[in-house]
Amino acid sequence: MCGIFACYKCKNVEDFKPKALQYSKLIRHRGPDWSGNVIANNNTILCHERLAIVGLDSGAQPIVSPDERYVLAVNGEIYNHIQLRQQFPDYKYKSLSDCEPIIPLFEKYDIDAPKYLDGMFAWVLHDKKTDRIVAARDPIGITTLYLGKSSKSPETRFFASELKCLVEECDQIEAFPPGHIYDSNTDKIVRYFEPSWWDGSKIPTTPVDYTKIRETLELAVRKRLMAEVPYGVLLSGGLDSSLIASIAARETKKAYTEAIKTHDHGIDANKELSGVDVSGELHSSVGVNQLHSFAIGLPGAPDLVAAEKVAQYIGTIHHSHTFTLEEGIDALDDVIYHLETYDVTTIRASTPMYLLSRKIKAQGIKMVLSGEGSDEIFGGYLYFANAPNAASFHEECVKRVKNLHYADCLRANKSTMAWGLEARVPFLDKQFLEVCMNVNPEDKLITKDHIEKYILRKAFDTKDKPYLPDEILWRQKEQFSDGVGYSWIDCLKDTAEKMVSDEDLQNPKPEWGDDIPQTKEAYWYRCKFDKMFNKSKAAASTVMRWVPKAEWGCHSDPSGRYASTHDHKVDNKD
Repeated sequence: MCGIFACYKCKNVEDFKPKALQYSKLIRHRGPDWSGNVIANNNTILCHERLAIVGLDSGAQPIVSPDERYVLAVNGEIYNHIQLRQQFPDYKYKSLSDCEPIIPLFEKYDIDAPKYLDGMFAWVLHDKKTDRIVAARDPIGITTLYLGKSSKSPETRFFASELKCLVEECDQIEAFPPGHIYDSNTDKIVRYFEPSWWDGSKIPTTPVDYTKIRETLELAVRKRLMAEVPYGVLLSGGLDSSLIASIAARETKKAYTEAIKTHDHGIDANKELSGVDVSGELHSSVGVNQLHSFAIGLPGAPDLVAAEKVAQYIGTIHHSHTFTLEEGIDALDDVIYHLETYDVTTIRASTPMYLLSRKIKAQGIKMVLSGEGSDEIFGGYLYFANAPNAASFHEECVKRVKNLHYADCLRANKSTMAWGLEARVPFLDKQFLEVCMNVNPEDKLITKDHIEKYILRKAFDTKDKPYLPDEILWRQKEQFSDGVGYSWIDCLKDTAEKMVSDEDLQNPKPEWGDDIPQTKEAYWYRCKFDKMFNKSKAAASTVMRWVPKAEWGCHSDPSGRYASTHDHKVDNKD
């Protein structure tokens, strides 16, 4: 991951350059390793803040094509870059960057280019010959991207990895939609990602194939171990992160074994093995027989206990971190500044993830795997038990996957990138989505016989070589903000009660319009957001609040503890 900022058709670009560099500097936390910028056609500037994961010595950006026609700035990772390089052997590559093949890909396919990319990405490309700019975002929105416009300069277009780069210049900002591409020739954003499951009203009928689910997820993890730096896994002890950690531990051991074999046979170990780049010495990122795992929670939190069990079972070098309620409250302003949202659920869950990311980076890790996406794909949130029928269940799954870029993807990206740590999410692999979103929702339903995410659990319930102990594989869902310790949410509510009066709550700010906070906690976060982003309506327009389905009889509080099926449900009826 990195950070990008671009301004297209900028008046007096040389005069604007100092401002552009300052805006880019605001997201240097995303790319602490190096900074670069290129002015194109005297009216466009592309800036890049680099976090080096692949092509460490030669992957500086923006990338300029050999004929100097194209300038490219990318935030992301392209997992099929080696295959793409092989498709364009005549292109004179300047680096080993996984992002550089985007240029020959664009030369051949134009705005269809993103269809051929397998990865997480947000990129901006300028064509000097035609003075055209094109921008694209990955299918699900794992990587953040914003588009800004200004009424003072109607032709100018701004692109940035984070909202904070745009609020001073733009009075119109939108979260760039996932799976879409912008073309300055038409000044329109169009969807390029067209999977078979996109229309949620079309209910799939394909019966579950447990082997296919298991093998496709294993492949998704394998791809995402592409790195030339030390990496690890986030391990909450819940099903999703535990499965990813278990698979990653197996793949890391396998890659290490293969690297030893090639080394012993005198073969260059600087090659891709099972999708894992083992560049350099054997003691580098994958040159250890054990994977590092990381967990956080309040002392005695359910997640910490479960994570320790998983780590011991799968053989990771485990790092268990704790935080105090005071540390969590103290971090809230920083969390909201980096997250750029006032959504209650996202802030609750992001705070411990933000604190953990700092600890991980301090331990020398630059990339982690994480378990986001599973609950949306399989209907894993406990409120899905209230779905009236399979069709409604499926429609809600599709809706949640489409909106991940407002919630869990945003959290995973910005909580980690606040400290220059990259998070990769195997559950949101395109192939895995294609398999699992097409499963008959009857097989996904939560029933008295089937716990939430039953088919995912069953796919990895292999008795000959078990991935996880049964007590973890069949552990009930805990939302991250609950699993770090139930008193965390209670503390946030209690603090908000002190900070926001009854009168405040009954008199929302006029500029909020219809987007009115319903609780003191939500009101508190919204006020913090407004203060940081100058009460910008443009900034607020990029936020979507995550709420359970009231029409299913769900409690208004998004915490899983309010679900009727939770083992430790809250006993009030408010």
